[in-house]
Amino acid sequence: MVTGARPLRVAIVCPYSLSVFGGVQGQVLGLAHALRRRGYETRVIAPCDGPPPERGITTVGTTRRFPSNGSIAPITSNHHTAARTLEALRSFAPHVVHIHEPLTPGPTHAALVGTDLPVVGTFHAAYGAGYNKWYAALRKPLQRMVDRLTICTAVSPEASRDVQTAFGVDCRILFNGVEIDQYARAEPWPSPEPAIFFVGRHEPRKGLSVLLDAFADLDRPARLWVASTGPQTEALQGRGVPGVEWIGRVTEDEKARRLRGATIACFPSIDGESFGVVLLEAMAAGTAVVASDLVGYRAVARTGDEARLVAPDDTIALRDALRSLLDDPEARAKVAAAGAARASELAMDQLAERYEAVYDDAIRMTRGGTLMARPVLNKFRRIR
Repeated sequence: MVTGARPLRVAIVCPYSLSVFGGVQGQVLGLAHALRRRGYETRVIAPCDGPPPERGITTVGTTRRFPSNGSIAPITSNHHTAARTLEALRSFAPHVVHIHEPLTPGPTHAALVGTDLPVVGTFHAAYGAGYNKWYAALRKPLQRMVDRLTICTAVSPEASRDVQTAFGVDCRILFNGVEIDQYARAEPWPSPEPAIFFVGRHEPRKGLSVLLDAFADLDRPARLWVASTGPQTEALQGRGVPGVEWIGRVTEDEKARRLRGATIACFPSIDGESFGVVLLEAMAAGTAVVASDLVGYRAVARTGDEARLVAPDDTIALRDALRSLLDDPEARAKVAAAGAARASELAMDQLAERYEAVYDDAIRMTRGGTLMARPVLNKFRRIR
């Protein structure tokens, strides 16, 4: 899309370090790629713990780890971060700002309070009843942040529900997307026997403990690839379950290759999932998926055809689902094919097209997309 003779400029702001693997970070970078393919000038503004992972990123500082929704969030929030964020926006002069997780402190808040630009905010997390623990405590300042958003979007009904319940704001639902070619064209990682692949932080809510119990009783020739690390890693390794390959943190390239090479991709989360991006990635790789029957995962795998969904925290049900697909290549192929078709419906290029309409609306709602009566470049707060 163009504005006059010049391409529309979109600034995407992410509160999480782009040096750390995460679902939000993957969506930010993937959306930026897709927008550029559609002719947008796109700049990503985010913290990084080292050099930016690719071009088109302005880093606003290094991060510290903070507990968030049963996991650990790599964020930064100080006056240096705010000043760098505002300077990045000033120099890029976007027509619209797209903020991911707008209530997470850091460059997100600086972009909200320091400019008059049209802002689209995308909510990813689903806290459920847990939102009260901090939404309620900080309701007034957070409400001001939400009210500043021109348009609110959410990646799932679960994520939208929390925002509506806490702040009385409805979100447009735009499911996450996947870069199909990254996974569909990856060279499969070799394995001498059927492989089950798990990738996720080693923490209770991800259900790796349940998967290890199910795998220990699988009674089938198979190996279990366990990627990533976390607070439970040492204790889970100490169980000594045979056939488990602890591969630690992997690059995005290796993750794609292992998804392609796996016989089954397994995601046994217990709770806290608003949308199953990793399920979508496995589907794009053409791999059959077994996962927990959570509301967020059902947003991706809508029926039993697209993935085998089992009760969360149920070792026997998980074991039986894995056995069933390992024993039946035809059934496994049908699940993989249905999953691949579902992934094609949620391609990142299609998500970028949907956001194009959202950006247009946000610009129209903010005085036709101008920089307001007082030029925004003069309104950035000077922070020392």
